[in-house]
Amino acid sequence: MKIGARILKTGIAIVLALGLAQLLKFPSPAFAGIAAIFAIQPTIYRSYRTVIEQLQGNIIGAAIAIGFVLIFGNNVFYVGLASVIVIIINVKMKTENTISLAIVTVIAIMENQNGDFLDFAFVRFFTVMLGIFSAFVVNFLFLPPKYETKLYYQISNLSEEIYKWIRISTSHVSEPFHIKSEIQATKEQLIKVEQLYLMYKEDRELFKKASLAKSRKLVVYRQMMVTTRKALNILVKLNKYENQFHHMPEEFQNTIREQIEYLITQHQQIQLKYIRKIKASYEFTSDQGITHKELLSLFLSIQKEVKDENEQDIYHMMALTSAIIEYEEHIEHLGTLISSFQSFHKDDDELVIETTNED
Repeated sequence: MKIGARILKTGIAIVLALGLAQLLKFPSPAFAGIAAIFAIQPTIYRSYRTVIEQLQGNIIGAAIAIGFVLIFGNNVFYVGLASVIVIIINVKMKTENTISLAIVTVIAIMENQNGDFLDFAFVRFFTVMLGIFSAFVVNFLFLPPKYETKLYYQISNLSEEIYKWIRISTSHVSEPFHIKSEIQATKEQLIKVEQLYLMYKEDRELFKKASLAKSRKLVVYRQMMVTTRKALNILVKLNKYENQFHHMPEEFQNTIREQIEYLITQHQQIQLKYIRKIKASYEFTSDQGITHKELLSLFLSIQKEVKDENEQDIYHMMALTSAIIEYEEHIEHLGTLISSFQSFHKDDDELVIETTNED
């Protein structure tokens, strides 16, 4: 079993919250540990936002709890009623994420107690807030998430999987049903990559220069995902029209295989260029492959060779040809974006070679 950074950070946050609560001699340090569990977030920005939202939610919860105890007492019925009111207020304010911890605050404050109630209530409130701030400190200082590195390698690994199945499909040795299940798995993985992209996007940079660089990186990564999706589209077409493809004239099949192989190689090299494993002077060129015009001419020429009863196959090959042209256009655009980025940020070495942090 692999223990991710978020698991470790949750443990560290609990230890820190409990330790600080004991050091400050708070009577119920467990509430600080509970609050730390709720406050751990996958990104630093989310952690910061959680502190603000939980502070707001806990102030509401504490205020209602104190008001109920002073007016009605701490009967269990009023604890439930106060919790319902807290939920309603948070829903109205669209801060549903704070509901759980706000209710914990209500219960902590309305618990049976002796002595000065207001002192007790404020101590419980600050105990909960101590847990939230402990989680924020841990999230900020310990094992900060490296979403850029994860994002690049997940896109790269996913692309390699697609290349592999494209090559198998064009060689006519594939099992269509098996490839169909691989396509579905790849689509699901792409959704996860897009979610990772959103996490990377929402994290904020502290300095203006880094923020500008990240804005350009976001454009590059978005194009990487789009280009990978276009490669997947070719695999889908090859799988769907495998029989029709292998009934086409030999020249057409060979040319399509060579063009796809050429584009895959270009795609690989451009992505390696981004992490500076290939010279920055490398540029995408279609000189080695055939042009769009030549590919269209080849497609049009096979219409004369295909029998009338197989005319439907021509429309399927048109879809495949169109997907290949679209893939090439996106590879070219990706290459342009990466070249532009590296010309503006020649000293950007933030993208490490190995992924060392997993949530």
